[in-house]
Amino acid sequence: MPFAHPSLSRSAVTAQLRAAGCVFAEDEAELLFAAPFTPAELATAVERRVVGFPLEHILGWAEFCGLRIAVEPGVFVPRRRTELLVREAAALLRAKSAVSVTAAGATPASSKGSRSAPFAGDRGSGEGSVVVDLCCGSGAVGRALAALVTGIELHASDVDPVAVRCAQRNVDPVGGSVYEGDLYSALPARIRGNIDILAVNAPYVPTESISSMPHEARAHEPTVSLDGGPDGVDIQRKVAAAARTWLRPGGHLLIETSRRQAKLTATAVAQGGLTPRIARSDELDATVVVGLRPLL
Repeated sequence: MPFAHPSLSRSAVTAQLRAAGCVFAEDEAELLFAAPFTPAELATAVERRVVGFPLEHILGWAEFCGLRIAVEPGVFVPRRRTELLVREAAALLRAKSAVSVTAAGATPASSKGSRSAPFAGDRGSGEGSVVVDLCCGSGAVGRALAALVTGIELHASDVDPVAVRCAQRNVDPVGGSVYEGDLYSALPARIRGNIDILAVNAPYVPTESISSMPHEARAHEPTVSLDGGPDGVDIQRKVAAAARTWLRPGGHLLIETSRRQAKLTATAVAQGGLTPRIARSDELDATVVVGLRPLL
């Protein structure tokens, strides 16, 4: 149960957090007091937050798509904008399932509102669909998709061993597999040409812009999870160039990007032999480029 630290009241902690520049100081104080900390641990947690440690690393979890995703120091913290990537991927999986059911002569389940429905809504079925969370970090995207769409075969990979260890905590419980390696090199050969959804949140911050990012990201998240090269699209280009050989015909590549970089990302997707479209959410301030591998 939450407790009252004898020397730290909620109001005192809130004041310390606000003075340190925490925009949501009241909410953060509530989370810290609700955590299962001893009095000494709570005091340490507040001190760490005041000097700039990410709240998620202190708590050991991040909220994403209505789930608590395990995170740990040195691992990229999932952002709310990445929920658009999950929404788009889930909608495609549900649409694929509906087509399959209709082809079998049954009545498809309703997917009304699938692109914008709350994540706590009805789960869709993606029975047999192969889903890959590439550059997975904590595995948040794959874990969220497994919560939204049943029956998927989930794979996740990252080049960072710390991220892989963290992703296993999130992906293993839903029956997924996590691999360590650079992009596609980590994936099992048997899924080559058989992937339905390739969801990618590759680094896309231009190298020269990293220095202007918030302290929490610069100091506590690995550069490999942030640096996308001179224009931020270097890794996206590598992903897009090889995606066609890993996707099944009719499969989709989804890459998170920024509004400013969307045309560059879409060009890379097109150059990889896929048909691109740009999805945008003003609510989440998020942009995703979706590439379709044509059936022929």
